[in-house]
Amino acid sequence: MHVLAQLAADFDTPHVDYHALAPEVVLTGAIVVLLIADLLFDERTKWATSSIAGVGLLAAAVPVLTLAVDGVDRFMFGGGYAVDNFALLLKALFLLSGYIVVLMSTHYVEEGDYYEGEYYFLLLTSVLGMMMMSSSRDLISMFVALEFLAIPTFMLAAWRKRDLRSNEAGMKYFLLGVFASAVMLYGMSLIYGVTGSTLFSEIASGLSGPDSDPIVTLGIVFVVVGFAFKVSAVPFHAWAPDTYEGAPTPITAFLSVASKAAGFVALLQLLFGAFQFRSDVWQPLFWVLAALSMTVGNVIALRQTNIVRMLAYSSVAQGGFILMPLAVIGESDDASKSALTAVVGYLIIYAIMNLGAFAVVLAVARKTRSGEISSYGGLFTYAPGLTLAMTMFLFALAGIPPLGGWVAKFVVFRALLDAGGGWAVALAVVGGVNSVISLYYYANVAREMWFRPVPDGDVTPIRIPSALGVALGLTAVAVLVVGIVPSTVLDVVDKVDPAVLASP
Repeated sequence: MHVLAQLAADFDTPHVDYHALAPEVVLTGAIVVLLIADLLFDERTKWATSSIAGVGLLAAAVPVLTLAVDGVDRFMFGGGYAVDNFALLLKALFLLSGYIVVLMSTHYVEEGDYYEGEYYFLLLTSVLGMMMMSSSRDLISMFVALEFLAIPTFMLAAWRKRDLRSNEAGMKYFLLGVFASAVMLYGMSLIYGVTGSTLFSEIASGLSGPDSDPIVTLGIVFVVVGFAFKVSAVPFHAWAPDTYEGAPTPITAFLSVASKAAGFVALLQLLFGAFQFRSDVWQPLFWVLAALSMTVGNVIALRQTNIVRMLAYSSVAQGGFILMPLAVIGESDDASKSALTAVVGYLIIYAIMNLGAFAVVLAVARKTRSGEISSYGGLFTYAPGLTLAMTMFLFALAGIPPLGGWVAKFVVFRALLDAGGGWAVALAVVGGVNSVISLYYYANVAREMWFRPVPDGDVTPIRIPSALGVALGLTAVAVLVVGIVPSTVLDVVDKVDPAVLASP
């Protein structure tokens, strides 16, 4: 007994702050309840699983709010897990995005005769991984969170088991996702081999010297490439169009918003925390990725006839806009602060716009059973509300005032101009040209809805389920409010301090 007591004394008991972990604990509890409910409910009451999922997500947001009001930065597990303003803001984004996706999924899953409990179980599990990602300050916890959020989405992308396109979507996403994870993990192993630590703050200290080790350069490039796949940056975007088109529409919305945001969250943590002293490696890499993603995404989107594929390439291009500020992090303290504000603000506004656009796609498909842009012809004649909402979301994505998208574009270009220098200005010019290009294909959809005739002459009104109507209403109001009163987002984002991401 004495020996056992001595052994126990030699191990430090990890500090666990249960208030800080409350959002994850509550969401885990909701996942467990979902699993049990799916086993106990019969087919007539399976619809309740969507309600459990929605309540679980909202309940998990309550401790996020209490932690934000408390205002104390909390660190656990030797500094490998942090709960600060950055983490709390992104957790709120993931929870609310997940809630909107649940609203979009409710009738879609019921009417499609898909198994419901497993669907919401996997969806909430992926959201839990995203919440863990926002607090990760260690390579191991980051990789675990990444796989926690990615593996459920592989299955969700192939959810329509009897649909060959859905099977193809899941297979492509899985194979390329596994390959990207392997490349990323290899890069992380190289970084660990050089620095001897997985903690971001210690990695930063190990890389702060003047020695330029090519192994470090290779490791950073591999890690960035792995996350470039997650955010569907060109040339690592090949999975996105087929996966978006084949996956269930709510899952496509989820992947385009929450999954993409999780990848950018990881990149921000790495750049401000672990790789802050090696901007000579990742700055030119992000410059190229941003320019390519915007240009290739927009040019290919011009030729799309399917609205989901168009939004997929639009998502690639929007990812390029979000990548732009990453190319100027480290130029100065003000530039770094402005870049962090731009990326986080853009992620929040983009989530609102894109979720709203996919909610309209889901509503229109209930009648047309088609994703072709031509099927939107004459939509105004029998669904004026949906036409107005879709027009708002499309022009918001293009950055037209007074809709929320102009705020996202503004903070990105402000970050580049704050950094100054020829390369930053050149990237801003590329972004400006691409903003004009994107307006063409967004306006093309609006033209179909407002000015083209109804293809089949059927002007039967579209019946919108209540849950989907709530999702549309929330996103439409948010797009207007953010565009008219930008401080609703910018004041919150300004509270995020870049120095916290570099804290142990």
